[in-house]
Amino acid sequence: MEVLRQTDVVGYFKKKIVINKITTITRRNIFDYIQVEGFWWAGRLEETDFLSRMFDLDRMESFDGRYSNATGDIWQHRINNSDWEDNWIFSDYRFNLLNCDDSIFLNFLCEMIHPIVRIDISEINKLLQIFNENLKEDNYEIIERTKISGKPIFIGRLKIIGKEFILKKASDIKQMMNAEYVTQQINLMESSIENSPHISIGLAKELIETCCKSIFEERAEIYDKNWDLPKLMKETTKLLKLTPDDIPNEVKASSSIKQILGSLSSVVQGIGEIRNEYGSGHGKDGSFKGLQPRHAKLAVGASTTLAIYLLETNQLRK
Repeated sequence: MEVLRQTDVVGYFKKKIVINKITTITRRNIFDYIQVEGFWWAGRLEETDFLSRMFDLDRMESFDGRYSNATGDIWQHRINNSDWEDNWIFSDYRFNLLNCDDSIFLNFLCEMIHPIVRIDISEINKLLQIFNENLKEDNYEIIERTKISGKPIFIGRLKIIGKEFILKKASDIKQMMNAEYVTQQINLMESSIENSPHISIGLAKELIETCCKSIFEERAEIYDKNWDLPKLMKETTKLLKLTPDDIPNEVKASSSIKQILGSLSSVVQGIGEIRNEYGSGHGKDGSFKGLQPRHAKLAVGASTTLAIYLLETNQLRK
């Protein structure tokens, strides 16, 4: 059997075709905007320091025979001699930003607006606008994932189908509860759908728990901290008089209303079971395979809809 040499393997991967969804046209447009607007891609970092956040420069080839790797020739031609143009990075085939994998390209953009790289919030917002205005043509976006020392950290991802609907519902919950913890829950839940669906599924369950407990606390009613989610939901519906027994038979469409109310527990139980099997909060073995983003969207959509229904009912019944 023929054995591939290391050089053969490297050559194969160099020739391997990467099918990207972010087109070369979109990438060129973004780079053109960056240059026209006068933004320095490395921000306040030295170019090698910036690139080392994403690439192993010491293992990349050098264009200058005097140096053994990219670190050396970048220093020579950008710091010592400065005979490369400022935006050389956009056309350097070692980094291949016009044709590299989508994840590498998005990571490069996110690093440009990382708080370590750039501190001017107006610059960050302008770059974020440039990125997303162009990426939307290929159904991608860059969004805030979390914060470090109060500064946003961004991540690139495929746009969520129906995201605006989910965000609208999430916004309604924030307004009704007005709690920083809930806001963080919802932001993380929404931003994790595409990249970490198991986190979104776990947070969907926690959101319902938070809403139910907040209703008890607002009404100065006592709940048992040992209640599992189905029991907590059952007691919340009793507190809000949302059980089928609370609907008089003479009410119009009473049977349909009772059927919907009776299914609330099934929805909650389903989300709880999905979380236990696939969500965050329980250790998984090495062979674990999580659900897909579409399943996370279902859990997030169901939990936010249910949470809004409970909170609105609580406001009306006060």
